Formats: sequence, structure tokens, C-alpha cells
Amino acid sequence: MSESGEMSEFGYIMELLAKGKVTIKNIEKELICPACKELFTHPLILPCQHSVCHKCVKELLLSLDDSFNDVSSDNSNQSSPRLRVTSPSMDKIDKITRPGWKRNSLTPRTTMFPCPGCEHDVDLGERGVSGLFRNFTLETIVERYRQAARAATAIMCDLCKPPPQESTKSCMDCSASYCNECFKIYHPWGTVKAQHEYVGPTTNFRPKILMCPEHETERINMYCELCRRPVCHLCKLGGNHSNHRVTTMSSAYKTLKEKLSKDIDFLIGKESQVKSQISELNLLMKETECNGERAKEEALVHFEKLFEILEDRKSSVLKAIDASKKLRLEKFHTQVEEYQGLLENNGLVGYAQEVLKETDQSCFVQTAKQLHVRIQKATESLKSFRPAAQASFEDYVVNTSKQTEVLGELSFFSSGIDIPEINEEQSKVYNNALINWHQPGKDKADSYVLEYRKINRDEEMISWNEVEVHGTSKVISNLESNSHYAFRVRAYRGSICSPCSRELLLHTPPAPVFSFLFDEKCGYNNEHLLLNLKRDRVESRAGFNVLLAAERIQVGYYTSLDYIIGDVGISKGKHFWACRVEPYSYLVKVGVASSDKLQEWLRSPRDAASPRYEQDSGHDSGSEEACFDSSQPFTLVTIGMKKFFIPKSPTSSNEPENRVLPMPTSIGIFLDCDKGKVSFYDMDHMKCLYERQVDCSHTMYPAFALMGSGGIQLEEPITAKYLDYEEDV
Repeated sequence: MSESGEMSEFGYIMELLAKGKVTIKNIEKELICPACKELFTHPLILPCQHSVCHKCVKELLLSLDDSFNDVSSDNSNQSSPRLRVTSPSMDKIDKITRPGWKRNSLTPRTTMFPCPGCEHDVDLGERGVSGLFRNFTLETIVERYRQAARAATAIMCDLCKPPPQESTKSCMDCSASYCNECFKIYHPWGTVKAQHEYVGPTTNFRPKILMCPEHETERINMYCELCRRPVCHLCKLGGNHSNHRVTTMSSAYKTLKEKLSKDIDFLIGKESQVKSQISELNLLMKETECNGERAKEEALVHFEKLFEILEDRKSSVLKAIDASKKLRLEKFHTQVEEYQGLLENNGLVGYAQEVLKETDQSCFVQTAKQLHVRIQKATESLKSFRPAAQASFEDYVVNTSKQTEVLGELSFFSSGIDIPEINEEQSKVYNNALINWHQPGKDKADSYVLEYRKINRDEEMISWNEVEVHGTSKVISNLESNSHYAFRVRAYRGSICSPCSRELLLHTPPAPVFSFLFDEKCGYNNEHLLLNLKRDRVESRAGFNVLLAAERIQVGYYTSLDYIIGDVGISKGKHFWACRVEPYSYLVKVGVASSDKLQEWLRSPRDAASPRYEQDSGHDSGSEEACFDSSQPFTLVTIGMKKFFIPKSPTSSNEPENRVLPMPTSIGIFLDCDKGKVSFYDMDHMKCLYERQVDCSHTMYPAFALMGSGGIQLEEPITAKYLDYEEDV
């Protein structure tokens, strides 16, 4: 049946159920897949005992695989051997359902499946989808109600010539439906087919015997009490259940059926109690609705009081500003009039000019004395000009910082719920953000709400994103690169919440995180370097050859650098990765190098007796720090003895005290192939310590070198921790 046909059938069935034409005693919720929200089709039983349609399981795993490949293609080189092969969707489905398929060690195994029923990640085992049982019981119940809903629509014979007749029975061995005539033709008396099992017309043909998914030719005949799942005798003899306690299928059937029957009888016997509790819950719902409306009204009263206070303060502040503005304008207006009087033929000057026309000496002296005093004052004011008032209103700026902070924390009474405290040491950001917090005091909260938002000072305030968490840590993904984010947490107990915690500010890396491992083949010196199984940690060790070479100390022996590179190259785009250098390390170099430069380093003949054995031996004669060529195809910085050494530069001070910094806990490397630039970051503060141009015309690789004792650990990507889910029947 096509997908559109299934959806139309589902809608038709639900319409009949809504009209009450099909009685299913209100269990339709149990017959709907939590993933596709339709009636189950070939449901599979997950380890958490929830059922999901077979096609939904494959589609969810396929979507996870596509999202992983999308992230990898964005963060990795397109020419990488690990990313070069692409497959169509059907090939991916076959790959997912094939037993034993895993992802690489940097990402979660594909056998981890997010159950849409309980929202927990469950382990499907190494066989993946192939190791899951079909829930034939649930499938039969669904089909029973499909038939009840389709009572008006007959199931037609599969073998009739057009037009087909209505079927009267279905053969479970042939998986087909027949009318009376066709059944006699294809199941003649005296033949083997006459012994086939037949039932009423149905479209649900399930096998008569449940077969083992691990040993497909063996039937299920035992029940593992430890894993709580059916198994075959080969699983017990030499399979994964060899050391587990098993019981016969008949015993398990009898035990589980008795338990289920008792539980059902108990629930049926408590029907009156359940009805009483339902009535109580309905009363509580009405009471909750009334109390909620009352709480809203009380909250509105409190906010109205705050609004009244703000309006009152707003009115008084604006009146004070208007009064000051009026007074200052009056002073400026008076001063302007005085200065206008100093103009010729205007005001004081015009009056003085008229006085000068007086010819009577006694009258002139009588008038000129007072006028002269006024003229002197006007002259002095011209020499020392000062405005009558200030135009600035700096003294009238309203300071609302404290009030804003208090209003921002405005919440309900905590009722004893302490404010959560974010653990800044355990919270970090890399490819994702990991936020850790704890609840002070003895009483624990029921749940938490983690809020986060991007800080953008140039635009208007961005609203908070909220995530409900039932633990004390959360991984937040899909954050923008090179951005600041604020995080805060509040606790809930019942319907009461605490105020928000103090905000934690984190700065995301400047580019998407680049995933790679140490290459154990290209240039790897297993005599001096020790690589762990996951290939994300390397240590430098003093081998036997170094001890023997120590005899040459009198004739001059120089320890060389041992190089190791990443297993994936970069040819374009922006990429970021980080590593931790062990504090005991004597000398470590980290950075990038082109493929041709690496070939020169790794394939050059070794001459351990010469200090010029290789360009990056650490000596000034060949150190990259002495090279100021801006187009060099490599850049490495030196780290050792708990110090970070900034390479020499012609544009900055090369004094030792200016080039030596404390070694960061974690060092980030940012390579921008488009601009030909590499930068080194302090991961704790996401602060750039050093950057320079680099020639990216060839494929670039993460490059590392060690001399003496030392260790390098690649920063592990932050992924959601899978919840330990205990299986239960």
C-alpha cells in the first residue's frame, strides 16, 4: 500500500472511530506510532520496550546519518578519502540495517537510536535494526481494528481474474486471500496445501513461528531473564547470551501471562476507585483553572501598582526636566538681549551714541557716568564670554541600572527553592556548548529550565531560548560561530520556580569545528611516539634507540622532532580545532603544514648528528621562527615547560619577555584557507594569541611535533551524553 493510501486509510478509520461506528474501548492511542502518528505498520520492539514502525526506524536512522554527513562535509575537506564516497538513500538504508555498522570514534555509534516514545537514546546493538523483533501481537491488534473499521469494505480475492470476487478466507502459509472457488483450486484435497492454516479474510500475514534475528534459520524457544528478550538455543550455546540465565518459552509465557492477567484483574477490580480519582482530578482541574485566573488577577494588581509608581516617577522627572529647561532658556534669552544691545544703533550702544550728541557738559556728565559703568561691564563680558546656563542635561540622566536588574529578576516567591549555580569550570563551548550547574541546599528541584540567547549589542534585544532539563547538565547545539552567548538557569519544584541564576557568557569558536584523528601511517614514528587506540592522544617516549644514541654525546648528538599529522586534509573554507598539551611536556609544536612541506619533512634523510638535520629542529639555524616569509606553507608555534612561545616577527618586539606567555589549558587553531591566515587561540577565553599569513595553495593538514617527554590530547567534540536506560518488561 502506498504512503498516501495509508494516510487516507488512517483518516478513514479515525473518522469511523469518531462517529462511534467501531468500538475499540478507547485504546486507539496505544495503536498509533509515536513517530509518524499513524496506525502501526510492521512495528518493531525497541530495547526500551516501546514500539515503532519499521519504516520510521529506518527513516530516523537515515536522517541522523544525513545530518552527520552534512556537518562533516561542512567541517572537512571535500577531497578527504573519508568523505569522498556518496551513496543514494537506499544504499544508506541498507548500510544502516546491515549488522555491525558503526561510525568513527569521534561521533556516536549509529546503533544509538532516539526513541520517539520515551525520548531516550537506546542502543540497538551491533546488528542494528536487524536485531529487533517485530511486535506481532500489536500488529495483530492493529489489523483487527483495521478490519473492524473497514467492515463495509470487503477484502477481495488475490487470485481471481478481473473482476475479483470477495474473499472468504485467507491462507497464512500462502499469505494470500481467496474466494471459495479459488481456495478449492489452489488448495486441492489430498495435497500438502490442503493442510495450510487458513483464517477469515485479513491482510495481516504473520509467520507461524518467530525466528531469531541473529540466527535466521533458528526458531525462538527460550527467554533470557537477564536481557528480557526471546532467544534461540544457538544464542545460549555460543552467542551473546551464553552466560545468561534463560528459561523455556512456555515457562516465560505462563509467568508473564499470569502476571499480566493479575495486573489487569487488579485494575478492573479498582474501577470504582479509578472513577473516584478521575472525579477528583476533574475537580482539581476546575480548581486549578479558578486559582490560575485568581493568580493572574493578583499579578496584574501588583504590576498595575508598579506601573502607577513608574508613571508617578516619570511625571515628576519630566516636570523637573521641563522646569530646568524653561529656566535655562530664560537665562539664555536675557543674555541674548544684552548682547544684541551691544550692536551698533541698537540697545546700549545706540543709546550711548545718542548721549554723545549732548553738547551741555553738565547734562552729559550727569548721564554719562552711569552709562560708562554699563559700557565697562559689557566690555568685560566680551573679554570673558560665559553662557548664562549649561546646555547639557547630564545631571538629569535617569539611572535605572539597579531597578532594571531587580525587575529582571522579578519572579514568584521561591518557597524555599534555592537559585541554581552554574559551574563555570565544567561549562565550556566547542562544537556545541556544555552547561553544567548544581542546586545548592539539600532540597532538589523537580526540573530546570536552561535559557540562552545570542548577545548582539548592535541590534535590539534578542529573546531567550528555553530548554526544559531534568538533570543538571545540557548540551546546546546549532550555535553561531564567533558569537557571544549568555546562559542562565532557573529551578522548578511543582508549579513554583526560582529566580534565574547568574548569567554565564561563552564565546563560540570563530569557525565550525574540524573533526580528525592522528594519522598512524603517514610519518608516524612508533619508536618514539605512542598513539592510543582512539587515535586522539599521542605521547612522546624515550625509546631504546635514544638510549643507545646517548653514547654519541661526546661527538655531538641532537634530538630531533617527531612529527605526526591529522588524517584529513583541508583545501578550502574556515576550520577550527583544539588540543591540550600536557603540562609536563618539554617541547611541543602545533600548527598547520602543507602536503608538499610535510613530504619534505617526513621523507628527508635523517642525520641525527647534525643540528641542521631538519628545518624545524628547534635550533635557530633552521627554526621557522627565523623565517619572516609571509607566504610560507606552514606555521607552527612552540609550547613547552608550561609556556607558550610566540614566534619572532619583524613587526613586533622580539624580546623574550614579550614572546613568552603562560601555557593555556587548551589551544585552538583557526585556519582560514580563503584568506590564507592561521590563528592560535586560548580556548579558556577564546582569545587570539598569535596569527600570521600562510600559503594555502596546497592541501593543508593539522601538524604536530614532539621532542623529549610530552603529550598531546585532541579536544573531544561535545555530544549529548546517552542516558542509561534500564530495560523493563
